[in-house]
Amino acid sequence: MHKLKNNFLFTPILILIFIFSSINVLVFAGATEDPFTPKASLIRYWNKQISNGLPKPSFLIEKASPLTAVQSAAFSQLAGNQKALAGKLPEFCSAANLLCFPDVGPSLEKHSGDVNFKEYAEKNFTNCGSGHLGGFDSFKNYSDDGNSALNSFRRYSRDSVGHGDKFATYARNTNVPDQSFNTYGTKATGGNGDFNGYAQDVNVPNMRFTSYSDNVNGREQTFASYSQDANAGDQRFTSYGKNGNGAVNGFKSYGNNSNVIGSSFSGYGENGNGANDSFTSYGENGNVPQNNFKSYDDNGNAAVNSFANYRDQSNVGDDTFKSYAKSSNGAIEKFNNYGNSFNEGTDTFTGYGGGTVSNQKFGFKGYGVNNTFKDYADKKRASFAKYATRATAAEMAAMKTKAAASGKPVNKWIEPGKFFRESLLQTGTIMPMPDIRDKMPKRSFLPRVILSKLPFSSSKIADLQKIFHAEDSNSSMYRFIADSLSECERKPSVGESKRCVGSVEDMIDFATFVLGRDVVVRTTENTNGSGKTVKVGSVKKINGGKITKSVSCHQSLFPYLLYYCHSVPKVRVYEADLLGPSTGSKINHGVAICHIDTSAWSPTHGAFLSLGSGPGKIEVCHWIFENDMTWAVAD
Repeated sequence: MHKLKNNFLFTPILILIFIFSSINVLVFAGATEDPFTPKASLIRYWNKQISNGLPKPSFLIEKASPLTAVQSAAFSQLAGNQKALAGKLPEFCSAANLLCFPDVGPSLEKHSGDVNFKEYAEKNFTNCGSGHLGGFDSFKNYSDDGNSALNSFRRYSRDSVGHGDKFATYARNTNVPDQSFNTYGTKATGGNGDFNGYAQDVNVPNMRFTSYSDNVNGREQTFASYSQDANAGDQRFTSYGKNGNGAVNGFKSYGNNSNVIGSSFSGYGENGNGANDSFTSYGENGNVPQNNFKSYDDNGNAAVNSFANYRDQSNVGDDTFKSYAKSSNGAIEKFNNYGNSFNEGTDTFTGYGGGTVSNQKFGFKGYGVNNTFKDYADKKRASFAKYATRATAAEMAAMKTKAAASGKPVNKWIEPGKFFRESLLQTGTIMPMPDIRDKMPKRSFLPRVILSKLPFSSSKIADLQKIFHAEDSNSSMYRFIADSLSECERKPSVGESKRCVGSVEDMIDFATFVLGRDVVVRTTENTNGSGKTVKVGSVKKINGGKITKSVSCHQSLFPYLLYYCHSVPKVRVYEADLLGPSTGSKINHGVAICHIDTSAWSPTHGAFLSLGSGPGKIEVCHWIFENDMTWAVAD
């Protein structure tokens, strides 16, 4: 019995040794790759779940985790202990190709003289410029062309006298920059701070100015070309210029041409004396800008504030002024050509100009429509000149006709070619192609064995904060995590099925659940022709051009690659060769989806603003952008 038992136990051990020996021989012979990697596991799962023998999509397979078998096993074990994984976050992020911000350590370093930082990044400038008498610090080409640039300026130029700071082309062309200015310029006398070309052309910026220029005396701050052409970020100014004396602040071309930029001014200029703030061309031509002024210039004395061409010609947008200039003395507030957005936005003034002080003057000249003045100051203090009324349909049509005749786009945020009619998908059509390039940071999926051990819900966000070092609720990483969780947990629309997936296996499961196992996933082949004019070559109607349903997947901003996938009913899917209009040579192979039923869409959807008409009246087509994808039943 004992001998038989030993033999029985010994047999599987010999088998395992033989298997591993065979694997090593195959690997070193170059016949195959390690079958225990996450990518190899994914391929086996694909073969099991997808019933057809069509070629596997390389654009999706390459997004699988790059971890080796050993790394995957090690990090999977760490994932069971979140504190242990957090302690190895830099190694985990590097090996797994995740989006993680570096931990910028504290610095007690002091700079005895003036500094000139050129082509510098990811540093903590604590006490830099503090207590300086005169002099000048310059940051030029700082954090340019980087990914997730993280910089902290704490107690910068504090208690300085006549000290100048200049930030020129700071964090330009950077992806998800996170910049923090805490107690910047506090108690400074004289001097100036100049932000020129700051955070231009960036993606998802997060800029925080806390206690900026508090208790200053005669210090001037200028923001010129700040966050121009930026995409989907937030700027926060908390206690900016509070208790200041004779402070001059200028915001010129701030947030212009930006997409979904939010700015928050809380306690700005509060208890200030003789403040002079100017917002010129602020948020101009922006797409859905949102600005919040809370307790702005409260209890101030002789403040002069001017808003000129503020949010002019932007698309929609919302501004809130709460307790603005409340109980201020001798305040003069000028709103010139404010809020003339191309598509109506919403402006709310609550408790504006209130309080017991009577010598206040407010002027609104050329102000937009759809605004609410609640608890506004005595109307004798305010003048409304050329206050707009809602345009009639005929007037709006005339405006669009005039804009078209001028050769200018109706609105820059309705990019030419972003939406088009199905009739254009014919050989020989020449049409504009939108910018389909992926602006998201490059990341990879996680192996399912690791993903299953990580929390993923708003109720567990504190655990995610610890794992990904996002304890600061004002940080970019926290906002990415919170926003993505909120979208993933949103209730589906009527008739919609949706799921957020952090692994290719999860995406396969959702697509096959909706469509069955005989499926194909497609995306546009490359970005050639993006933002240019293209000629449509041969066109293929998927499923014979029948109205069908598909599953579309779009990226969400998260530490690891996360896709929001949802079912899309009543569509037609097309493939088309895209040619150079002058050469006729093939430059791309595009995938387009046409939504046949648009009855549930909003009347203000960009498609209707671009093409005319309204919900349920027309079909709307668009190209599948880079790294987005659509699943459909195989032909």
